[in-house]
Formats: sequence, structure tokens, C-alpha cells
Amino acid sequence: MSVAFWSLLLGALLIVMVLARTLLARLLLSSAMIYLAVGVALGPLGLSVIRLDPVEHAGILQAATEVALLISLFTVGLKMGAVPLLDRRWLLPLRLAFISMALTVGLITLVGVWALGLPLGAAILLGGILAPTDPVLASGVQTTCSSDPDRLRFSLAGEGGLNDGTAFPFVLLGLGLLGLHELGAQGWRWWLLDLCWATLAGLLIGALAGALIGKLVVYLRTRHHLAVGLDEFLALGLVAVAYGAAQLCLASGFLAVFAAGLALQRVKEQPRTQEPEPPADETGDDGLATHSQHASAAMSQAVQGFNEQLESLAELALVLLVGAMLAYTTPTLALCWFVALLLLPLRGAAVLLGTLGEPLAAHQRSMVCWFGIRGIGSIFYLMFALQNGLSGELAQQLISLTLVTVAASIVLHGVSVGPLMKWYQRREGAAT
Repeated sequence: MSVAFWSLLLGALLIVMVLARTLLARLLLSSAMIYLAVGVALGPLGLSVIRLDPVEHAGILQAATEVALLISLFTVGLKMGAVPLLDRRWLLPLRLAFISMALTVGLITLVGVWALGLPLGAAILLGGILAPTDPVLASGVQTTCSSDPDRLRFSLAGEGGLNDGTAFPFVLLGLGLLGLHELGAQGWRWWLLDLCWATLAGLLIGALAGALIGKLVVYLRTRHHLAVGLDEFLALGLVAVAYGAAQLCLASGFLAVFAAGLALQRVKEQPRTQEPEPPADETGDDGLATHSQHASAAMSQAVQGFNEQLESLAELALVLLVGAMLAYTTPTLALCWFVALLLLPLRGAAVLLGTLGEPLAAHQRSMVCWFGIRGIGSIFYLMFALQNGLSGELAQQLISLTLVTVAASIVLHGVSVGPLMKWYQRREGAAT
């Protein structure tokens, strides 16, 4: 198809989504559901305009999904950065991202070995692919930038922001057991490098990058009126620096970018004594950006706004491709019961076990159990596995399980997010 055709198609889709956004909410349809349907219609199951074989195009798809994840993780970090790091509200998302995620990998592994007949390495790999929840498609339940956010939204956002990084060691473990990744004698390389070092160093590198670059920009703006504007470049540059530095140090780039967003949001103002508020005619972007009492807030707000727009575009492109790739799945009876088992009992069991003892209301716990949204993160890990040598019948089986699970999650969670979140808000309002 010509460039003109693609330009017309994508432009029309973007405009229609803007015009129909309110109507879609009333019809209980999410934007991701529309993108998925359009992808199916344009793929081999429909007009056959998009032909994107996951095996043949794994490299391109891995790069695209990785960029989308990095943008989304940075945005989530910015939204959560207003809560102090030692605040007890961080305990629940940490338990979800580490304990519940590891339990999900274990439960999927058991199902993979005993019910699907997968080798142990492939079952662990499937668990690593499908265990992380998705930050890109979870906009309907994500938190807002506030020092006193809603606990449910904050916990789900934190889980999605962290477990894309914490799932990576399990993907590498699965590949290692399949002979596609070096684990070291008795697994020492996996334990020390892939698990411990990658996690801790990724968080540290991202935090340092976000804090140092943020403080430098605020200092230059408030003291010398330099480095003003181009906040879009700042957002992309910080994501690239945090990710690149982490990867060069063999650390988790995903965790580094998430931590960079947290650190940037936490950059404090550098107020000058007796500096007056900016005049009414200077309260625009440049006026606030160089004022010592508003500079860091203006910087974070501008960066977050730009990243949210990029995140929406990435969601459109990648969910469209997921819909087109559904044609390359192999329909089996196992797909139906596996998806139902993963999204309901397995997710629920992992959350309940991982949050034992956590003071959480029953309706909040049930919402956390349900909103284990799978999406772009799972597609990235699938493409990563294909790029690292996963092939043959085993590859086809994991492609089918992953793509169908993501598509089912987009539909089921997309339909339910509006009514359930409205019910939750009414419940919280009545309790208050």
C-alpha cells in the first residue's frame, strides 16, 4: 500500500478517536478495543493490508514494543513521584510487583508443565512473558500525579511500572533452561547478574540520572535563565540516557527509566528569598519555567504531558499490530481455558497470597485481583524470546498463547474498566 493510503487511514483513525471518545465511553468501549478491531480488519483475517508475521518481523516488533514500554514506564514514574519513597503506600505495589509477580510465574509454570505439556524452560518463559501487568493499556486505572493518590490506582500503576522490569530475569531463566541464554554454573550468573544486579543497579542508575539531570535543568533555568523550552527533548533525552546507561552496565533498562521518572518528579524547587510571584502577563510556560518557586513543577508537568501524548500514539500503533497478528495464532481448546484460568483464578491467587496481611478493603482487593491487564509488555518479551532463538512448534505455541491472552485482556478489561471504576469511586465516596 502507498504512503498516501497509510497517511489517510491513520489520520482518519486519529480524528475519529478524538471525535468519538465520549461516545465510546458511554458504549463501554475503550480506545484499545477499537484499535484491536481495526487491526483485525486490516490483517490477514480481514482485508490483508497488514501482513506482519511475528517470527519474521520479531526484531522490528521488539524494538517498537520496547520504545512504547519505555515511554509508558517513564510516564508512570512521573505520576507516582509525588509520594515520598518511605511512605507506607509503596508497600502494596512493591508486594504486587515482586511477590505476586513471582507467584504468577510459578503458577503459570505449573499449568504449562502439567496441563500444556511444555518443557520446564518453556513453561517458565511463558510465565515470564505473561506475568507482568501492562502500563501502556492501564490508563483507565492509573494514578494521577498527587501527594495523596487513590490507593487502588496508585498500587496498580506501581505494579505495572515495576513488574515489566522484575519479570525480565524469569524470561532469561526460561531461555537459559532452553539453552538460549547463559545461566552460569549452577545458575550463578542468573542469580547475581540477571536477578540481583540488574534489579538494584537499574533502579539506582535511573534514580541518579533523573535526579542529576532534573536538578541541573532547574538550576540553569532559575539562576541563569538557560535550558528553557524543548521539554520534549528533555523527556526523550532522559529516557534514552537512563536506558542506555543501564543497558551498558548490564542492568534493567525498564527499571532505570521508571526510576528516572520518579526521581525527576521529586526534584525540589530552589526558591530564592524574597523573589516575587511572576506577574500575570508572565505566567506562561517561560515565566513559570524560570521562576525559582515553580520551575521544577513546570518542568515535570511539561514532560509528563508530552509523554502521555506519545503513550497514546504508541498504544494506537501497537494494539493495531496485535490485532493484525492474531491471524498467526493457532486456535486450540487450550487457548480458551488457559486465558480464563490466567485472568481469573491464577491472578486472584497470586494477588491474595502476595498481599497477605496487607490492610486492604475487600472491594479494593477484588479490584486488584481483576485488573491484571496484559498487553505490550507481554508482546515485547515474546519478541525478545523469538529474537533470542525460540523457534519451531514451541514458538508457535507461545505466540498463540500470548497474543490471544493479550487480545482477551484488551476486550475484557476494556469493557469492564469504566463501570467498575465508577462503582469504585461511588463506593469510596460513600465511605468517605
